[in-house]
Amino acid sequence: MSRGFFSISLALSLLLFSAGCATYYQRNREFHESFVQREFRRASELLDKNRRAPLGKDRLLHFLHKGVVLQLMGKYEESNRFFEKAYLYSEDLQKNYAVEAFSLVSNPQVLPYRGEDFELVQIHYYKALNFLSLGAMEEALVECRRLNIQLNQLNDRYGHRKNRYKRDAFAHNLMGIIYEASGEHNDAFIAYRNAYEAYREDYCTAFGVEPPDQLKRDLLKSAYLNGFTEELEGYEREFGFTHKPQESSGGELVFFWNTGLGPVKGSWSINFFIVRGSGEGVLFVNEELGLSFPFVLGTDSVGSSGLGDLRIVRVAFARYLERKPYYRSADLMVVSGVYPLELAQNINEIAFKSLEDRMLREFGTSLLRVALKQAGEELLRRKNQNLGTLFTVTNALTERADTRNWQTLPYSIAYARVPLPTGMNEVELRVYSDEKSRVKSERFQMDVSTGETVFLFHHTLDSLPLEQ
Repeated sequence: MSRGFFSISLALSLLLFSAGCATYYQRNREFHESFVQREFRRASELLDKNRRAPLGKDRLLHFLHKGVVLQLMGKYEESNRFFEKAYLYSEDLQKNYAVEAFSLVSNPQVLPYRGEDFELVQIHYYKALNFLSLGAMEEALVECRRLNIQLNQLNDRYGHRKNRYKRDAFAHNLMGIIYEASGEHNDAFIAYRNAYEAYREDYCTAFGVEPPDQLKRDLLKSAYLNGFTEELEGYEREFGFTHKPQESSGGELVFFWNTGLGPVKGSWSINFFIVRGSGEGVLFVNEELGLSFPFVLGTDSVGSSGLGDLRIVRVAFARYLERKPYYRSADLMVVSGVYPLELAQNINEIAFKSLEDRMLREFGTSLLRVALKQAGEELLRRKNQNLGTLFTVTNALTERADTRNWQTLPYSIAYARVPLPTGMNEVELRVYSDEKSRVKSERFQMDVSTGETVFLFHHTLDSLPLEQ
C-alpha cells in the first residue's frame, strides 16, 4: 500500500469514527458538533502530510477525498479548488503506453488512477452544491454545462456496448433543478425530460430507483411554463395526475441528503484452465462461471513462450464491499407540514453494476497479464530452477487487483422540494434507521426571500460494519 493511499485510508477511518460517535453525542449537540469538526480537521491534516500524494499515481483520489473533507468542514471555496483539480486531471490524463505495458507484467495498480465513470460524474455534483452554498448560481450553471458534456460523452462511449450505467438520471435531475432556479425554463424542461427517461428506462431495472414524484411534478411545471401543451397533457396522462398552477408569496428549499458511505473495493480471484484450441491458440476456460476466452498466439508463441504448456492460472479481480447506511429514510418538518425525502441516486448499486460490466470487458486483459507472467516463469524455470522459483514468488506478490476507489462518496442521495414562507425559517431533518427503531434529527435556520430557491445539503455518515 502506498503512503498516499495509507493517509487516505487513515483519514477515512477518522470520518467513520466521527460518524459512529454521532449516536452517543446526540444529547449534547454543541459538544458533538465540535468533536466532529475536530475529526474532520484532523482528516484534512493527515491528507496534507503526504506531500507526494498530489503528484503520485493516486493524485485523483487525493483531490477527491480532500474536496469532500473540506466540504464537510464548510470550506466550500477550498473544496471546489480540489474538485477542480480532480476534474482537470481526469480530463488531461492520457495513456502512458510504457506504464500500460509494464502493467501487463505486474498489476493495474502501477497505473494512474483514472476514476470510475460514475465517480467522475459526481465531481460536478459536489462542485455544483458548493457553488450553490456560496450563492454562485452562474458558476453552478457552468458545472451543469460541463456535466452535460460529460454525460453525452458517456452515452456515446457505451452506445453499442454492454454497460448499464450509460447515463445519469440524477445528474440530469440536478441540472433541471438548477436551471429552474435560474429561470431558464426551457433548459430545465429538457433536463427534467432526460432525467425522467433515464429513470424510467435505466434506473428502474438496473439500480432499483423509480422516477421521484417530485421530478414528475417539476416536469409538468416546466412544460406548463414553456407553453408545451401537448407534452404537458401527455405526461399528465402518463403520471395519472395534473399540474395545478399555484401562486406563492414565499420561496422554496431544495434539500439534498447524502446518507452513509459508498462501497470500498476488495479483491477476489478466479481459476482458469488453459486448453489448447484449434490452430495457433489457446482457450482460458472456467466451466463453473461459463466463461471462455480465446487467445491467438502464433506458432512461435505457443511453441516457445511457455504459454501453451500452462494448465491453470489464477486471476485477481476487484470487487466491491457494501457499507450499508445506518439511517435509511428521512423527512423534513417545516411549518406547513412534513415532506419525505425521495431516493434519487443509488451510488452503491451503480458502483456494483458498473464494476460487473467493466469486469466482463476487461477479463481478456487480466488473463493475458497473468498468462504472460506465468509463461515467463516457465521459460525461466527451464533455464534456472532457482531463478524460476524467485520469479514465482514475484508473480504471487505482484498479482493483485486494483482496489482503489473514491471511498467518501455517499451510499445514496435523496432530496425534497419544500415551500417556505418569506422570512426566517427553521427546518428539521429527521433521519430513521430500519423500521424507524432509532431517530436522529438536525435543525437548520434559513432566511428566505420571495421567489428565492434556497439550496441545502447534509451528509449523515453513520454506517453499519463493512460486509465481507
